[in-house]
Amino acid sequence: MTKLRNALLGGCMVLISALSLAEESDPYLWLEEVTGEKALAWVKEQNAASQPILEQAEGYQAVKDMTLKVLNSKDKIPYASRHGVYLYNFWRDAKHVRGLYRRTTLEDYRKDAPQWETVLDLDALAKKEDENWVFKGAYYLEPDNDRCLINLSRGGADATVVREFDLTKKAFVEDGFQLPEAKSNVTWRDRNSVFVGTDFGPNSLTQSGYPRIVKIWHRGTPLSEAKTIFEADATHVYAYAGRMQREGIHYDYLIDAISFYKKHLYILTGEGKTKLDLPVDAEWQGFIKGQFIVELKSDWTIGDKTYKQGSLIAQNAKKMIQGEKAYSVLFSPEPHLALSSVQLTQNTILLNLLDNISGKLVILSKDGDQWKSSTLKTEPNGLISVFDVHDDSDDFFYIYTSFLTPSSLFRYNAATSKSEKLKASPAYFNSENLVAEQWFATSKDGTKVPYFIVHAKDWKLDGTNPTLLYGYGGFEVSMKPGYSATKGFAWLSKGGVYVLSNIRGGGEFGPKWHQSALLKNKHKSYEDFIAIAEDLIARKVTSKQKLGIMGGSNGGLLVGAVSMMRPDLFKAVICQVPLLDMKRYDKLLAGASWVAEYGDPDDPEMWDYLKTYSPYHNLKKETTYPRILFATSTRDDRVHPGHARKMVARMKEYGHPVLYFENMEGGHAGAANNEQRAHMIALEYAYLYLELMN
Repeated sequence: MTKLRNALLGGCMVLISALSLAEESDPYLWLEEVTGEKALAWVKEQNAASQPILEQAEGYQAVKDMTLKVLNSKDKIPYASRHGVYLYNFWRDAKHVRGLYRRTTLEDYRKDAPQWETVLDLDALAKKEDENWVFKGAYYLEPDNDRCLINLSRGGADATVVREFDLTKKAFVEDGFQLPEAKSNVTWRDRNSVFVGTDFGPNSLTQSGYPRIVKIWHRGTPLSEAKTIFEADATHVYAYAGRMQREGIHYDYLIDAISFYKKHLYILTGEGKTKLDLPVDAEWQGFIKGQFIVELKSDWTIGDKTYKQGSLIAQNAKKMIQGEKAYSVLFSPEPHLALSSVQLTQNTILLNLLDNISGKLVILSKDGDQWKSSTLKTEPNGLISVFDVHDDSDDFFYIYTSFLTPSSLFRYNAATSKSEKLKASPAYFNSENLVAEQWFATSKDGTKVPYFIVHAKDWKLDGTNPTLLYGYGGFEVSMKPGYSATKGFAWLSKGGVYVLSNIRGGGEFGPKWHQSALLKNKHKSYEDFIAIAEDLIARKVTSKQKLGIMGGSNGGLLVGAVSMMRPDLFKAVICQVPLLDMKRYDKLLAGASWVAEYGDPDDPEMWDYLKTYSPYHNLKKETTYPRILFATSTRDDRVHPGHARKMVARMKEYGHPVLYFENMEGGHAGAANNEQRAHMIALEYAYLYLELMN
């Protein structure tokens, strides 16, 4: 359902006037009514027109069958996280369509075939309650780990129902903490109270649709009696509170997210709250050994000392709360070395780094007043991903993978450097004749932009290779190397070339790489992407008739924008769950939270810029475009399906060829179960076969 920003609710006449003007300029505004009868009839009509074309294409069924086989395979790694003495895993296969939440011990997990104990059967629950529940995670009460808050989504939406669950009895707590469907933030404060932000009623949400009010809710009392401890401005993105505990102490904290990238951080005390004197764009990473750990997103000058953008710094926690500023530097970036993530074990700090976009793990250990480091490296074009990190142990899991190497799962102890390989994914395609390389293209302003290219060793540079170029380029999200069974058997094994772009707007080289393509510099993402496409053609890897592009969400905006800018450059475009109407994006669902990335379209000066690339406003009747495939989801409550719907309607009005598929479930991920995911993937590859391999 469309959410108009609270700032527009100045009076009924103003609202009616604004909507009237919008309707005059946008004849397809009715398609923003997500579940409106007329809109859904239109969706079904488009699906009925497009699906037969793709489902009858050669290769569709083979890709669907193979993808479903991979997704349902018993040989895939059952990734798990430890809570107490158990390792918990969420598992889907052909028998368990919605999935099982299950557990085992570490000792049993080491076996090839662990004995799993079912904690919650989602299929049985969905049948009992006549709901298509999608599991959205569990938040554990620590250190006891005998209770958790389970999040259940209808059809995969971001909004969830929250229910307290007893892990000893393996049952929902009848009179426990429960919340109806909303985009809630709920975290444990202690066994008998939680911090809660949810839809409390009128004026309790921000313009982005997230909670702006934080309360403390005590067990056994109605939510209406929960005590308010903070209210954020409605123009902010969200407010959130939590408890961080380790080393025998705890800190209650509160975050007031002013925008997507700026926030105020408070430490809560019995007397009130203390604001930490940090840059508003800094990221607090927690505390260890009595020190708060902070990641900087911009240069920070204190007196005569400047801490560099992208650095990780530390200071005594109590002194930081008191306002002192005497930081030590734990990590300082280099031109092609960037901090990807930070995690804290019991005694060490894990720095997951990107070294020219290859993975590297640096482990920091306290040695007196200093931190010493050790390094775990990968092969070039490989990646390390760390998870299951806890404050009561130095053990954690990590995955190693690359474009041509299936994932392997390791258990590692940061204090002893002991590594144990536990499991490995099977190979789903023959990679012996394939190679992965990193190349660079030169963008319009002279910037060298990296990209990965995966291809056959015996290929010919004659411009005939079907090539798929993927991109994202936003929100400091990095595009990293990784093994994809589907890309392998459905594309690479058929002679296709796969290209992963690392354009500005992402985080591959740290915050500067991201910030160089923000707001009125957003076009640099598009120039980088176009430069890579042109580089592939200039090197005779491919040609305009053999080049396809793909992107989702912000990446959907990317491919939508460049296909309007350079329709002559691409033969195929897959545009997934996209933003496309940059005039109204901030008025649709979570769109207001992205103003820090794109700018405010209600600002006339900013709109003058946004309209230069807004795909919906740059579509021309007289221009020839590739036949674009748009894919979205009715249950996507993050990026409004109206973006894709309206774009397709306008393209059809202008007589342009277009294909469309809207899954009635799935949320922003596009699919709610393995069958739906396999279907969507098969549709996309069938489209690529039709456009690039015929």
